[in-house]
Formats: sequence, structure tokens, C-alpha cells
Amino acid sequence: MAITGSGSLAISLSVVVISVAFLPKGAAETVTVEGQNLATDNVSVIEGETATISCRVKDNDDSVIQLLNPNRQTIYFKDVRPLKDSRFQLVNFSDNELRVSLSNVSLSDEGRYVCQLYTDPPQEAYADITVLVPPGSPIIESREDVVSEGNETELICTAMGSKPAASIRWMKGEEELTGETTVEETYERMFTVSSRVRFSVTKEDDGVPVDCIIDHPAVKDLLAQRHLEVLYKPEVKIVVTYPEGLTREGDNLDLTCIAEGKPHPHQINWLRVDEDVPPHAVVTGSDLYIENLNKSFNGTYRCVASNAVGEAYDDYILYVYDAPTTLPTPTTNPVNTQDSRAGEGAPQKIDHAVIGGVVAVVMFAILCALIVLGRYFARHKGTYFTHEAKGADDAADADTAIINAEGGHNNTDEKKEYYI
Repeated sequence: MAITGSGSLAISLSVVVISVAFLPKGAAETVTVEGQNLATDNVSVIEGETATISCRVKDNDDSVIQLLNPNRQTIYFKDVRPLKDSRFQLVNFSDNELRVSLSNVSLSDEGRYVCQLYTDPPQEAYADITVLVPPGSPIIESREDVVSEGNETELICTAMGSKPAASIRWMKGEEELTGETTVEETYERMFTVSSRVRFSVTKEDDGVPVDCIIDHPAVKDLLAQRHLEVLYKPEVKIVVTYPEGLTREGDNLDLTCIAEGKPHPHQINWLRVDEDVPPHAVVTGSDLYIENLNKSFNGTYRCVASNAVGEAYDDYILYVYDAPTTLPTPTTNPVNTQDSRAGEGAPQKIDHAVIGGVVAVVMFAILCALIVLGRYFARHKGTYFTHEAKGADDAADADTAIINAEGGHNNTDEKKEYYI
């Protein structure tokens, strides 16, 4: 596999103008000389693969083309190979091209090859062969195999024996990390590259892959991967198994403590904050069971889980409500039923809230009635008669009543009022 690069210049006795064609990466870059007929290309080839050198002539006038190695030894003269190296093979020969392949390329084959055209004056063009050596498989080393959450870890990735030096990138999941790179030249322009990366870990990093990615022109998709192993303290959650609704007097309570951590929690304890757990409470592994609840059990119940990294807890606040006050309709006559608490017939339970509401409504009605009566009496103080009308009631007719009443007008100073 050969990768063509930029070409070389042809030698001329006159002044020439050089033009370079810039092509996309991976395409051939040919350097030509105006007024000259000879051209070639630089070649990059991976060690062990095959390189192809092409000497091209435009408007050839039957001049001879030959190819020389970096030591100026003739590899091919026209279509004849004087050099006894069977790795060189003729691919194409014509008046316009001499194309030769070199198989199983090694570092010793690297150098400048010469395309020569026998004209007057002779022309030469140079093809530089660059041998690429891919690095070996990268190796990731870590300071520790297991790290606890919140601590810092360090990873080192090494790519050995490459030409040119490789570059290293780091990825943690979808996140790119920045490393510190060290390049060391070993022998024959070979390089060893190391990259060091440091970062703090969390419990979310457990199991996340960290990739060391090698970028090199001679190889693709070369990487090493390591999965993080992070230890973290437990995560604790209390789940109410029973009852589903409110906790009332006489009910049973069943709590389950769910604890997950790495390593798995080795100890789970139940306690009651600031008080003792009820004496008849039963703890079975991660479960807490309390039967026949009453209000003295109110409080905060805590589940504590621990492992080698640390401990964590979750709280459950218990509040016991009154027992339901509505009784089911008895299916038998309860006249002879005895209440062991009272020693007599057990009375029906009374809903005190209902009684209180009825009393409040009655009192409100009485208060409203008093207010209405007070306002009525305030407006109607009573009926009264004056002394001026005295005698009018006993008169036989209207004229007599007027005459009888006239006497009262003369004694206005003695007018009196009587309230009945």
C-alpha cells in the first residue's frame, strides 16, 4: 500500500519557475518544472508493504529513461534491470513512463530515488520514499486497579516503536480527557510515546471504559481500553411494605431497607433516633416489623448500611393516627357482648368530631336568633297615649268628642305622657 506525497524538482541549466499543486490529504502532490518534460511523485509506504515509483515524460523524443536508487545505482535502464534485487519489478514501460514497484519495503529502502532522462542537457526528478512504521499495540497501566469514589486515579498509555512518532488521545466514555505526552527517540528514527492522564472518580464512573486512542498515518483504529472499577459507599432507601395507607393504632408496620454499594454492604442496622426501638419490634436482616402500633411508637426510624468505603442511612418518620371510628353493622344481637375494658356492655363508639360539629351549628343558630330579637325590640319601644285625648273615648259622637277634647288645650302646661 503506497501513499503518494509531494514531488521533487527537475535539474535545469536555465532559470525555471516552480509550481506546486496542493491536493486533499491522501492524494498525490506532484512537483513539476516548466519547460521540462520529466516528473515524479514522493511516496509514503508502510514497512513491509509495496511502494511504486513512476517516472513520467511529456512529449518524449525517444530519449532514454532510467531509475536510480539513493546510492545512484541503476535499478532500471529502460525495461532492463541491472540491479540484482528481485524486490524491484517493472510495472510499466513506454516512451512516456517508467513505473517500478518495490515490495517488502524496509527502513533501509528509505531515501531519494532519481528519475533520469537522457536529453541534452540531462534531466532528473527526485522521488523521496518515506517508510512508515506503525506502533505496537498500546499498553495502559494504572496506579491502582481499584479506586474509591472521590479519589484521583492515574493512567499511563504507551505506544512503542513507531515512525514517525504517534499521537495519543484519551476518552472516558463520551468525554475527552487531556493527557501529558512524552516522546522518546529510540533508534533509527523510531519513537516511543507515552501519555499520562489524571482525574477524580465518582460512583457513576464505575464500569465506564477509558480508551487510549493512537493516531498514526500507518494505522487506523488502534486503541487500548480499560474499564474503571470504583468503590463507593452504600445508597440506602426505606420502603414501606405494609400498610399501604396511613398507619393507625392497632395496625402492623413492615419496613424494608434497600442498600446498594460497592462492595455490597456488609452490615445493616435499624435504630430509632433519640429513643429505643419498641421492645417487641422484630428485625430480620434488612426488614423491621412492628405489630399493634400505638402513638407511643411515634418517632424517626433509621436504617444504617455500611461497607469498606463508608456508611449511609435513610429515615422513616412514623406517625400513628387514631383507629377508624366507624364500626361495621353487627350481624348478631350485641346485648350480652362484654367489653373487657369497662366490665359492662360495650357502648357504641361515638364520633366526637360529629358531635362537636352539631353543637357548633346549634350555638350559631341561637346566637343569630338573639341578634335578630335584639334589633327588633330596639326599633319598637311600645305604644303610648297623651292626656290631650282624654275624654274622646267616652263621647257619644264626633262633636262631643271635640268639645270634650278642647278642655285639654287650655291646660297645655299640665300635659303628661303615660307609657303602657
